[in-house]
Amino acid sequence: MNDENAHPDRATLSEVGPGVHAWVQPDASWWINNAGAVLGDDGIVLVDTCATAQRTRRFLDAVRAAGGDAPIRFAVNTHLHGDHTHGNALLPDSTVLIGHSATRAGILSDTLLTDLPPVWEPMPEWGITEHRAPTVVLEDSLTLHSGDRRIELHHPGYAAHTPGDVVAWVPDAAVLFTGDLIFHGVTPLVFMGSVEGALKSLDWLAGFAAAKVVPGHGSVLPRSSFPRVLEDHARYYRFVLNTARQARTDGLSPLEAARRCDLGEFAAWPDRERIVLNLHRAYADADDTDLDMAAAFADAITYNGGPLRCAV
Repeated sequence: MNDENAHPDRATLSEVGPGVHAWVQPDASWWINNAGAVLGDDGIVLVDTCATAQRTRRFLDAVRAAGGDAPIRFAVNTHLHGDHTHGNALLPDSTVLIGHSATRAGILSDTLLTDLPPVWEPMPEWGITEHRAPTVVLEDSLTLHSGDRRIELHHPGYAAHTPGDVVAWVPDAAVLFTGDLIFHGVTPLVFMGSVEGALKSLDWLAGFAAAKVVPGHGSVLPRSSFPRVLEDHARYYRFVLNTARQARTDGLSPLEAARRCDLGEFAAWPDRERIVLNLHRAYADADDTDLDMAAAFADAITYNGGPLRCAV
């Protein structure tokens, strides 16, 4: 990972549809996410925040520059992970946070803000000490209104990247915020969800017929590029499933399976060590057992030859 490319100064807020803005943070690796803002007649709806206070403040400053004095009425969390939710704590008290019920539960049980294991190097500097979780939750769908503008929130109906993935669909602009159901140009991560579910979600995402797609990580996608990215994800998830299936037959551990497999076309994607975490998930699902998070990350560090790089 190039730490210089991941510097907060390189993040940009760009209009991807009328009044719809994407906050894109290079280089989209560990803890460096995308977010967004939808401007309506009654105020602003945010889609996610960022991992650290520094990154979130830059995002909020950019949103205020675009939206003027409009209040941030709602903030949607696409899933529970801290790169998309830690910055909730910096939002105005009047902002209503919304997410799936599993996302609320996951944020409230997360301990990484106060008890971070030595997985990443350098260690992230959050600048935030307390979680703020959604107070409005959905199970399937929910529609927000800001004047005449409608923002639809949808859950696929099963675990994919996480159990509580929510997309934000802005139909009048045909813009889709996918959260981490899509990693554009970065190795996908599904260790807290389901490889099968992530694969299944791709057809569901295609059904929105979006003109612009804002992924959870990576650059914004035009309609013409989205099918290719969906197919890239599908091949990767099938690769993980096939690798796990054969390795389990051969009696290999997830780490042994990762070391034996040839990543091929996926070797050039950043964060290639995620193959270990994804295999741990595939094994756990096949065995109908809970994933051992500590063991999975220990194996990822071993595979990587040391702590995982990050720049937050």
